[in-house]
Amino acid sequence: MNTVQRIAKNTGVMFLSQILTYVLGFFITMYTGQYLGANGFGIISLALSITAIFGVFVDMGLSTLMIRETARNKSLSNKYIVNLALMKVPLSILTFGSIALLVYCFHYSPMVANVIYIITLSVILNSFSGILAAIFQSHEKMEYLSVNNILNSILIFAGVLIGIRYNFSVTFFALVYVIANALSLIYVGSVYIWKFSMPKFEIDLSFWKPTIKEAWSFGLIGLSGNLYTYIDSIMLSVFQGTEVVGLYSAAYRLMLVTLFIPTTINTAVFPVMSRFYNSSRESLNLMYERYFKYMIIVGIPMGVGTTILAKSIILLIFKSGYIESVGALQILIWTMVFTFIGASFVQLLQSINKQLIITKISIICVIINILLNLVLIPRYSFIGASIATLLTEVILVSYIISTSYKLGYKIEHKIVLKDLARVIVASTVMSIFLLHFHYLNLFLLIVLGILVYFAALYIVGGIDDVDRDLIKQTLKR
Repeated sequence: MNTVQRIAKNTGVMFLSQILTYVLGFFITMYTGQYLGANGFGIISLALSITAIFGVFVDMGLSTLMIRETARNKSLSNKYIVNLALMKVPLSILTFGSIALLVYCFHYSPMVANVIYIITLSVILNSFSGILAAIFQSHEKMEYLSVNNILNSILIFAGVLIGIRYNFSVTFFALVYVIANALSLIYVGSVYIWKFSMPKFEIDLSFWKPTIKEAWSFGLIGLSGNLYTYIDSIMLSVFQGTEVVGLYSAAYRLMLVTLFIPTTINTAVFPVMSRFYNSSRESLNLMYERYFKYMIIVGIPMGVGTTILAKSIILLIFKSGYIESVGALQILIWTMVFTFIGASFVQLLQSINKQLIITKISIICVIINILLNLVLIPRYSFIGASIATLLTEVILVSYIISTSYKLGYKIEHKIVLKDLARVIVASTVMSIFLLHFHYLNLFLLIVLGILVYFAALYIVGGIDDVDRDLIKQTLKR
């Protein structure tokens, strides 16, 4: 199996698992939002936002570094597993203490505080699962990673249904995450022992300092990314209350569903791009160029379609109680469009050991995002938070792309403009179709819209010979 086929196989496996995971996530969000209402949904969303930010301290970029290094030298796997697990014990204690301090400072109610603490435990458990998941990724055994993701989603979905069936409170819904992540940890541990080996107790304290020193930049990328992704929910809770957080989160979580596309591809290509950096500049160039093209092919029509169908989507999923979320969704979806546009360059910089560049601009963007939220939230509530998120992402992606170009990793402007023009033409055709047939069933309209878009893209020459060749290689596996 050659590199293209292996990437295609891993991407395919992850794509299928992510589809199942996000379909389940869709129903989890829908049922939780409908059952708990804006206030209860806001409490859960606030807890998930706080733990997403502080949860970075449990890992500090260690798992990402582990993927890169064990992809290059698989003999280091056991050493990383044992030492990272030990490193994460004090990091977990630090994280829990930090969250407890924040809860105390913001004077959250006892119920909100309890939900936050429970979700924190689930994040800590998930971080330990991440150690073995990183090994599966670096060894390109995506099927094990896929099963774990699906299992976790099924468990959470089942818990949500039980909570609704027996009319449990918001606290139970938080406990569901702990149970699901605990069982996921048992699963990945069992698979590693079964398919790889029993980890050998290989403590190397001299390994800790240089590892943390190398990993912290990855950790800062995650921290800064999560800060400007989730800080708005925390600020909304302080300025506006948990009900507004719920209205905002309804749109935000729908937006996050689209992340499965770049996330799936990143999981498959990161180990390969890391190797190509050392072995084949030509192959590396082809990979990030095609990655960029495919992201604009998917991202731009996604933004156009969601903007047109936002009201129908919100009413279908969350009902009329969340109608105010429509405007937020129409703004936030364009954040994902820019995320798609920058995905290949972010992955490129991490693969060539330039993650510190991402760290620096991410920190700057966090400051910009917080300032924008301070200005916009008091005046425009969650719509202001949506605008702040979009502007921050535009700044981040623009800087990352310009930096990649300065480092010599560039795509010819003529090629970019040509691809972009074709995508815009096809998206325009799709938007006309969606507006004209707006009365159709939403699911049917989405499917037909996708077909119209790709048909138009093919007609205008959006699929070239290289794309066809890659498709043929993929189908030969």
